[in-house]
Amino acid sequence: MTNKTPKTEYDSPWKQMLQLYFQDFMQFFFPQAHAQIDWSRGFVFLDKELQQVVRDAELGKRLVDKLVKIYRIGGEESWLLIHVEVQSQEEDDFPKRMFVYNYRIFDRYDRSVASLAILGDDNIEWRPNQFGYDLFGCKVDFQFPVIKLLDY
Repeated sequence: MTNKTPKTEYDSPWKQMLQLYFQDFMQFFFPQAHAQIDWSRGFVFLDKELQQVVRDAELGKRLVDKLVKIYRIGGEESWLLIHVEVQSQEEDDFPKRMFVYNYRIFDRYDRSVASLAILGDDNIEWRPNQFGYDLFGCKVDFQFPVIKLLDY
């Protein structure tokens, strides 16, 4: 018997909180991004679109928390997809998964994507915030902001 709580038990309250308090969530955890969003134009949760992207990525049963369409200040009809990942347990492939979701969303919708991570694990040292590789002069360097709940 294991003492680990299933991922969905950690994620469900976060999903509800994000749905109900998205603007406050962004202001508290990601104030720089919050300041660049035109909140007067509203925002839309894209849960069905996200499910399609995850299925297309063929990554199995991996749940991403929320994908939100927002409008940036000064952006004429442009919009930005924000992918918020709440991670409660350490995973070696977490940075790669963040990268895969980011490029799949970009590929499918041809929109800029900000991938933001909330880490809820209990290892103060674990702070994955980039994925990349370099092969024959072709370089990929994907970096994303990480918030560690232990810091609060």
